[in-house]
Amino acid sequence: MSRITINNMRMHAYHGCWEEEAIIGGDYVVDVSLNLDFSGAAAGDDLSQTADYVLVREIVYSEMAVRAKLIETVAHRIKDALKAALPMVDSVWVRITKVNAPMGGQVESVSVEVS
Repeated sequence: MSRITINNMRMHAYHGCWEEEAIIGGDYVVDVSLNLDFSGAAAGDDLSQTADYVLVREIVYSEMAVRAKLIETVAHRIKDALKAALPMVDSVWVRITKVNAPMGGQVESVSVEVS
């Protein structure tokens, strides 16, 4: 088994329980790991036998654009969408980090992970 990891996809989105978050949004970082056998792609230098990084990025940005109160919800949507779009993938891991979450006090970020 092999793994493809895409790190630090940065974006601005509008998730959160506070109305202000729906208006001004916040900064997010998304990391994705895909477990799959890409030995055929490597041997044949063939993109069709592996996960296309561009498609992964498009799915992540598309799901992040749909507002939710919880980043837990968004993480599950991303995982499910990646599994549906990439049937050669055995498992998916997603981490969403909300930078400067409005919690009071000094907190750099909050992350959720699903697999």
